[in-house]
Amino acid sequence: MSTPVHDDPLAKERSHLAASRSALRAMREDVESLDITDVTANWVNAAVLANQMEERVKALADLSETPLFFGRLDYLHAPGAEQAEGAEGERFYVGRRHVHDADGDPMVIDWRAPVSQPFYQASKKNPLDVALRRRFGYTGGDLTAYEDEHLSDPTEAATTSKLLQQEIERPRVGPMRDIVATIQPEQDEIVRAGLSGSVCVQGGPGTGKTAVGLHRVAYLLYAHRERLARTGTLVIGPNKSFLHYIEQVLPALGELTVRQATVDDLVAHVEVRGADEATAAVIKGDARMARVLRRALYSHVTMPTEGVVVVRGSRRWRVAAYELEEIVRELLARDIRYGAAREALPQRIAHAVLVQMERAGEAPDDRVQNAVARNAAVKAVVKTVWPQVDPAKLVLRLLTDADFLAEHAEGILTGEEQKAVLWVKPARSVKSAKWSPADAVLIDEAADLIERTHSLGHVVLDEAQDLSPMQYRAVGRRCTTGSATVLGDLAQGTTPWATRSWAEALAHLGKEGAVVEELTAGFRVPTDVIAYASRLLPHIAPGLTPVASIRENPGFFEVREAAEGTADVLAACRELLEREGSVGLIAADARVPELAAALGAAGVGFVGPGEETTRTTRLTLVPASLAKGLEYDYVVLDEPRAVVDGEPDERTGLRRLYVCLTRAVSGLIVTHATELPPQLR
Repeated sequence: MSTPVHDDPLAKERSHLAASRSALRAMREDVESLDITDVTANWVNAAVLANQMEERVKALADLSETPLFFGRLDYLHAPGAEQAEGAEGERFYVGRRHVHDADGDPMVIDWRAPVSQPFYQASKKNPLDVALRRRFGYTGGDLTAYEDEHLSDPTEAATTSKLLQQEIERPRVGPMRDIVATIQPEQDEIVRAGLSGSVCVQGGPGTGKTAVGLHRVAYLLYAHRERLARTGTLVIGPNKSFLHYIEQVLPALGELTVRQATVDDLVAHVEVRGADEATAAVIKGDARMARVLRRALYSHVTMPTEGVVVVRGSRRWRVAAYELEEIVRELLARDIRYGAAREALPQRIAHAVLVQMERAGEAPDDRVQNAVARNAAVKAVVKTVWPQVDPAKLVLRLLTDADFLAEHAEGILTGEEQKAVLWVKPARSVKSAKWSPADAVLIDEAADLIERTHSLGHVVLDEAQDLSPMQYRAVGRRCTTGSATVLGDLAQGTTPWATRSWAEALAHLGKEGAVVEELTAGFRVPTDVIAYASRLLPHIAPGLTPVASIRENPGFFEVREAAEGTADVLAACRELLEREGSVGLIAADARVPELAAALGAAGVGFVGPGEETTRTTRLTLVPASLAKGLEYDYVVLDEPRAVVDGEPDERTGLRRLYVCLTRAVSGLIVTHATELPPQLR
């Protein structure tokens, strides 16, 4: 005999899920049915409103494979006097977005709402007035299990949530997913930090720092939507593959307006077709280059040697050379942008003329001043004294004219450093130049010295440890009036200019007051894997706390000598493909073509980083240089020694190896035909 629905808790919850999905569908249909024909004044407003409605419909999409709610809170009392709906004993379902019924009563509460926070923060020691916390287990989009914690019952012992562990360890195929159901208390505190302050998160592999940063964006958009709608938000990642990997997280949380970019995207004033030697790149990325650029830019300002005569009708008005010089020096002393000062100069000269007119008994107004500012004689003075400067041409001259560079780098760069950044073959023009990524950052700096860069409300900077000081400055000027969330791991710095400390990085970013938080609990990397990788920490980042895995499943880990070379690597891949989940084959960049050919010859399907895996093609071939930030259920790491040797120095190579070793969520096989690095033995 079947149990009646009213006596079966799981059936009740399934019924609430079905009703919630129906309510969400009705909300979407309500938006789709709105007629805006007669509510807008013009076609521009109509287009804006139509776009907003389209975005709203997308945000209300019901993703069939994604649980609509993942938890439930039963309160003992009203959850705060300010909560109008918080009557005694009220129950709240916590999910990815708010859902209400036809009467406006909530059926699912957004995870970002204050009333939902105890789902992440409540504990036996501090129940936060929660009587019951229920977690739900899903298979696909179907609710299949639940698990209760009676937080206010002192007789019930605290236990580890099996559903929470299962969700953390659930195999993944395809792009990164949200962690909204598994956010831990220390992560939640960072996610909900205020908009006005900047936060820096130091987190080892598998601590969830990227997910924390993305969920922080979603939270801030919820808590400060109107403000951030005006000022904008931006997520900055290390490369396109990484951005593709994370691009579905925010849409799954209903946020569709956040822009994603790399630092190279931000500074794309010129086409990058060249590359620097490591020595030159380090010098170009040094913050001292900002001083060199400033000197070079303002060297174009010259003091006037003659006065200016302005003819107005039958009258002639003369501004003497010494008066012009006073105006120029005053503008220089104000330390405003080069371009803003240049625009102010003709108005200052015109004002000096108007003063003379008033002394002569005339009564000029603003129109007269503007006309004087546009006078040909005034324009000629401005062109001579404060000429226009193109930022790319300025940088081109610095990198190709040894005398010009020496003049403005004196006392800042040594002679050897100047030689290192000078181009061997000078380019004829900006368009023909083979600009490097570091050159593009210099041009961005010069452009900001001339015209202020637009500032956003909030910027998330991921894998920040790899940025140069000049790149930090480029990011910082995009949030001078806003805040930032900086994410990274000093142990994973794999560029010759990788930052040495967060204090130094935050100073270059212009966010010296940012709070630095450290995440040390590992949710993704198995215990045996992270313990093996942590052997490298004393050699690459001796001051960092090793990650402590909280996984109950120790994972699968083996180090194998590949006596048969590539054949053994393929065998390891086939072995892992028999398991459920995604598989990454990570190798030194130089080894990738050989491995790709071997996989093709063996008929093993694979994709590259950033390409979508499928149920039938679950293997990704990953160059070591692109592994950062990516995760796979299982990883085969080919030839650790080759990964180290592929970098310009051993420390950078060991850091690259540390990154590659920590990409596995459930298991790792290390294969090697050559001897392992001594730091691992």
